[in-house]
Amino acid sequence: MIIAGLTGSIGMGKSTAATTLRCLGCPVHEADQAVGQMMKTGGEAVPLIKKAFSGVVPEVVKNDQVDKSALGDCVFNNFALLDQLESLIHPLVHDSEATFLLCMAMRRERLVFLDIPLLFETGAEDHLHTTVLVTAPSFIQERRALRRPGMTRGRLATILSRQMPDREKRGRADFIVQTGLDRGCTLRQLRRVVRLIR
Repeated sequence: MIIAGLTGSIGMGKSTAATTLRCLGCPVHEADQAVGQMMKTGGEAVPLIKKAFSGVVPEVVKNDQVDKSALGDCVFNNFALLDQLESLIHPLVHDSEATFLLCMAMRRERLVFLDIPLLFETGAEDHLHTTVLVTAPSFIQERRALRRPGMTRGRLATILSRQMPDREKRGRADFIVQTGLDRGCTLRQLRRVVRLIR
Protein backbone atom coordinates (compact mmCIF):
# COMPACT_ATOMS: atom_id res chain seq x y z
CA MET A 1 0.00 0.00 0.00
CA ILE A 2 1.33 3.42 -0.97
CA ILE A 3 0.95 6.07 1.74
CA ALA A 4 0.97 9.61 0.36
CA GLY A 5 0.97 12.78 2.41
CA LEU A 6 -1.29 15.67 1.45
CA THR A 7 -0.38 19.07 2.85
CA GLY A 8 -0.62 22.80 2.31
CA SER A 9 -0.68 25.95 4.38
CA ILE A 10 -3.88 27.59 5.56
CA GLY A 11 -6.14 28.78 2.71
CA MET A 12 -4.37 26.79 0.00
CA GLY A 13 -7.30 24.49 -0.84
CA LYS A 14 -6.25 21.32 0.97
CA SER A 15 -9.74 20.40 2.15
CA THR A 16 -11.09 20.70 -1.39
CA ALA A 17 -8.19 18.56 -2.63
CA ALA A 18 -9.00 15.91 -0.02
CA THR A 19 -12.63 15.82 -1.14
CA THR A 20 -11.52 15.55 -4.78
CA LEU A 21 -9.16 12.68 -3.97
CA ARG A 22 -12.03 10.79 -2.36
CA CYS A 23 -14.06 11.33 -5.53
CA LEU A 24 -11.14 9.79 -7.43
CA GLY A 25 -11.41 6.69 -5.25
CA CYS A 26 -8.57 7.42 -2.83
CA PRO A 27 -9.23 7.05 0.90
CA VAL A 28 -8.11 10.14 2.85
CA HIS A 29 -7.50 10.56 6.56
CA GLU A 30 -7.92 14.23 7.49
CA ALA A 31 -6.09 15.26 10.65
CA ASP A 32 -8.24 18.37 11.21
CA GLN A 33 -11.42 16.33 10.88
CA ALA A 34 -10.08 13.74 13.32
CA VAL A 35 -9.23 16.47 15.85
CA GLY A 36 -12.74 17.90 15.49
CA GLN A 37 -14.23 14.51 16.38
CA MET A 38 -11.88 14.14 19.35
CA MET A 39 -13.16 17.41 20.80
CA LYS A 40 -16.83 16.46 20.62
CA THR A 41 -18.81 14.72 23.36
CA GLY A 42 -17.11 11.43 24.19
CA GLY A 43 -13.97 12.38 22.30
CA GLU A 44 -10.57 11.29 23.61
CA ALA A 45 -9.27 14.86 23.74
CA VAL A 46 -12.04 16.25 25.94
CA PRO A 47 -10.80 15.03 29.37
CA LEU A 48 -7.17 15.81 28.49
CA ILE A 49 -7.97 19.38 27.47
CA LYS A 50 -10.30 19.90 30.43
CA LYS A 51 -7.55 18.86 32.81
CA ALA A 52 -4.77 20.84 31.12
CA PHE A 53 -6.64 24.07 30.40
CA SER A 54 -9.40 24.41 33.00
CA GLY A 55 -7.28 26.81 35.06
CA VAL A 56 -6.42 28.87 32.01
CA VAL A 57 -9.71 28.75 30.11
CA PRO A 58 -12.48 28.15 32.70
CA GLU A 59 -15.16 27.46 30.08
CA VAL A 60 -12.96 25.32 27.83
CA VAL A 61 -15.36 22.35 28.14
CA LYS A 62 -19.11 22.93 27.84
CA ASN A 63 -21.72 20.18 27.59
CA ASP A 64 -18.94 17.59 27.61
CA GLN A 65 -17.28 18.96 24.49
CA VAL A 66 -14.46 21.42 23.89
CA ASP A 67 -15.40 25.02 23.20
CA LYS A 68 -12.98 25.41 20.30
CA SER A 69 -13.59 29.14 20.07
CA ALA A 70 -12.60 29.76 23.70
CA LEU A 71 -9.61 27.44 23.44
CA GLY A 72 -8.52 28.99 20.16
CA ASP A 73 -8.70 32.52 21.53
CA CYS A 74 -6.46 31.45 24.37
CA VAL A 75 -3.77 29.45 22.58
CA PHE A 76 -3.37 31.66 19.53
CA ASN A 77 -2.08 34.43 21.77
CA ASN A 78 0.26 32.17 23.71
CA PHE A 79 2.77 29.92 21.91
CA ALA A 80 3.56 28.02 25.12
CA LEU A 81 -0.10 27.02 25.50
CA LEU A 82 -0.34 26.20 21.80
CA ASP A 83 2.67 23.90 22.13
CA GLN A 84 1.03 22.30 25.15
CA LEU A 85 -2.19 21.73 23.22
CA GLU A 86 -0.31 20.24 20.27
CA SER A 87 1.58 17.89 22.61
CA LEU A 88 -1.79 16.54 23.77
CA ILE A 89 -3.40 16.31 20.35
CA HIS A 90 -0.60 14.99 18.13
CA PRO A 91 -0.34 11.53 19.78
CA LEU A 92 -4.11 11.12 19.41
CA VAL A 93 -3.89 12.03 15.73
CA HIS A 94 -1.07 9.52 15.21
CA ASP A 95 -3.24 6.82 16.81
CA SER A 96 -6.12 7.77 14.52
CA GLU A 97 -3.84 7.61 11.47
CA ALA A 98 -2.51 4.20 12.54
CA THR A 99 -6.06 2.84 12.89
CA PHE A 100 -6.97 4.26 9.49
CA LEU A 101 -3.90 2.70 7.83
CA LEU A 102 -4.61 -0.69 9.42
CA CYS A 103 -8.19 -0.61 8.12
CA MET A 104 -7.01 0.41 4.64
CA ALA A 105 -4.41 -2.37 4.59
CA MET A 106 -7.08 -4.90 5.52
CA ARG A 107 -9.17 -3.59 2.61
CA ARG A 108 -6.11 -4.00 0.35
CA GLU A 109 -6.20 -0.40 -0.82
CA ARG A 110 -3.40 0.43 -3.26
CA LEU A 111 -3.10 4.13 -2.44
CA VAL A 112 -4.19 6.17 0.58
CA PHE A 113 -3.61 9.78 1.62
CA LEU A 114 -2.86 11.25 5.03
CA ASP A 115 -3.93 14.90 5.11
CA ILE A 116 -1.35 16.43 7.47
CA PRO A 117 -1.39 20.25 7.84
CA LEU A 118 2.11 20.47 9.37
CA LEU A 119 3.62 17.60 7.39
CA PHE A 120 7.04 19.13 6.69
CA GLU A 121 7.16 21.07 9.95
CA THR A 122 6.88 17.83 11.95
CA GLY A 123 9.10 15.66 9.74
CA ALA A 124 6.19 13.37 8.87
CA GLU A 125 7.49 12.92 5.31
CA ASP A 126 10.04 10.43 6.70
CA HIS A 127 7.19 7.95 7.23
CA LEU A 128 5.52 8.43 3.85
CA HIS A 129 6.16 7.11 0.37
CA THR A 130 5.48 10.45 -1.33
CA THR A 131 4.14 13.94 -0.67
CA VAL A 132 1.63 16.18 -2.43
CA LEU A 133 1.54 19.92 -1.74
CA VAL A 134 -1.51 22.06 -2.47
CA THR A 135 -0.57 25.68 -3.13
CA ALA A 136 -2.04 28.94 -4.42
CA PRO A 137 -0.98 32.56 -4.96
CA SER A 138 -0.65 34.46 -1.68
CA PHE A 139 -3.52 36.86 -2.46
CA ILE A 140 -5.89 33.91 -2.97
CA GLN A 141 -4.61 32.25 0.18
CA GLU A 142 -5.27 35.41 2.19
CA ARG A 143 -8.73 35.90 0.69
CA ARG A 144 -9.74 32.31 1.47
CA ALA A 145 -8.33 32.36 4.99
CA LEU A 146 -10.03 35.64 5.92
CA ARG A 147 -13.41 34.15 5.00
CA ARG A 148 -13.13 31.75 7.93
CA PRO A 149 -15.22 32.57 11.02
CA GLY A 150 -13.25 34.60 13.56
CA MET A 151 -10.22 34.98 11.30
CA THR A 152 -8.42 38.32 11.29
CA ARG A 153 -5.25 39.50 9.58
CA GLY A 154 -3.48 39.36 12.93
CA ARG A 155 -4.57 35.80 13.62
CA LEU A 156 -3.65 34.77 10.08
CA ALA A 157 -0.18 36.27 10.53
CA THR A 158 0.23 34.27 13.76
CA ILE A 159 -0.80 31.04 12.05
CA LEU A 160 1.54 31.64 9.10
CA SER A 161 4.42 32.37 11.46
CA ARG A 162 4.06 28.80 12.77
CA GLN A 163 4.03 27.26 9.29
CA MET A 164 6.93 26.67 6.94
CA PRO A 165 6.96 29.19 4.07
CA ASP A 166 5.16 27.91 0.99
CA ARG A 167 8.23 28.34 -1.23
CA GLU A 168 10.19 26.00 1.06
CA LYS A 169 7.39 23.45 1.00
CA ARG A 170 7.37 23.58 -2.80
CA GLY A 171 11.05 22.71 -2.77
CA ARG A 172 10.45 19.66 -0.59
CA ALA A 173 7.23 18.22 -2.05
CA ASP A 174 7.25 15.41 -4.61
CA PHE A 175 4.12 16.72 -6.35
CA ILE A 176 2.67 20.23 -6.44
CA VAL A 177 -0.98 20.99 -7.16
CA GLN A 178 -1.82 24.61 -8.02
CA THR A 179 -5.25 25.82 -6.95
CA GLY A 180 -6.99 29.12 -7.50
CA LEU A 181 -7.99 28.79 -11.16
CA ASP A 182 -11.02 26.51 -11.17
CA ARG A 183 -12.00 23.16 -9.72
CA GLY A 184 -11.69 21.49 -13.08
CA CYS A 185 -8.03 22.43 -13.24
CA THR A 186 -7.45 21.11 -9.72
CA LEU A 187 -9.26 17.88 -10.60
CA ARG A 188 -7.07 17.33 -13.66
CA GLN A 189 -3.90 17.92 -11.67
CA LEU A 190 -4.96 15.56 -8.89
CA ARG A 191 -6.05 12.90 -11.37
CA ARG A 192 -2.59 13.07 -12.96
CA VAL A 193 -0.86 12.90 -9.55
CA VAL A 194 -2.88 9.84 -8.56
CA ARG A 195 -2.05 8.14 -11.85
CA LEU A 196 1.68 8.85 -11.49
CA ILE A 197 1.81 7.67 -7.87
CA ARG A 198 -0.03 4.46 -8.67
